[in-house]
Amino acid sequence: MAYFAPKPNDWGMRLGGYENFQELVAIGAAIRARRRKQGVSQEQLAYMAGIDRSHMGKIERGERNVSVLNLIRICTALEARASELLASANC
Repeated sequence: MAYFAPKPNDWGMRLGGYENFQELVAIGAAIRARRRKQGVSQEQLAYMAGIDRSHMGKIERGERNVSVLNLIRICTALEARASELLASANC
């Protein structure tokens, strides 16, 4: 029996329409707003949080589902609580 990986759209359907997760966009926007308020570049934040710069950009644009561990790393780098960040994103 052959295994065929699902296409990205197949995953999206299983995740309830991943392409439409407004929560990810809101969380990314909250991270970006906090970062800019502190005068930190995206590259600096990525370095401080130990996350690849391009991945950080995708998180901020809501293109990646940020893990709890990475959310904590980002919040630690921004000297913020995860609960505050999520609240500002209305999540």
